Amino acid sequence: MPAPDKRALIALLATRSARRGTFTLASGKQSSLYIDARLTTMSPEGLTLIGPLGLAALREAQWVVDAVGGLTLGADPIAYAISYASGNTASPIRAFTVRKEAKAHGTGKLIEGPFIAGDRVAIVEDVITTGSSAARAADAVREAGAEIAGVLALVDREEGGREALEQKGLRVISLITVTEILAAGS
Repeated sequence: MPAPDKRALIALLATRSARRGTFTLASGKQSSLYIDARLTTMSPEGLTLIGPLGLAALREAQWVVDAVGGLTLGADPIAYAISYASGNTASPIRAFTVRKEAKAHGTGKLIEGPFIAGDRVAIVEDVITTGSSAARAADAVREAGAEIAGVLALVDREEGGREALEQKGLRVISLITVTEILAAGS
């Protein structure tokens, strides 16, 4: 994938998603920087960049996967963009969503979408801080019979999440680092 697409995504994240102030992150940590990735991942411009870049990252890592997905809500648009970008390739990739808890009605599923036991999957995450959301999604899909190629993060906050996931035996790749976002926002 050409470098300009990555630079455009970094610029979009820096201008649209990065906020300064005092924030409590999902991990419970306090931070002076909040990255609301959904402001980018749910926009036409963001989806147009994320799909091809995510697909290229999976192929570059040589992760041959049947499906991509992660814990709702942050992973959803990223997984859908990658799936869409793969649609006209020789190896289309399905998308799935891991619920935070199983439905109490209907089929009672924890994993939604065309997920199949035995799939080889990439877990998707919007922003990795501690890695706990990606680990939770990985546990759910493993329990449902999937093999995990690794974790693909849109943004790595570079606060130990990558290392925590790697300690659990998960390979991690990220499209963007917080360092790149901060440099673009300067």
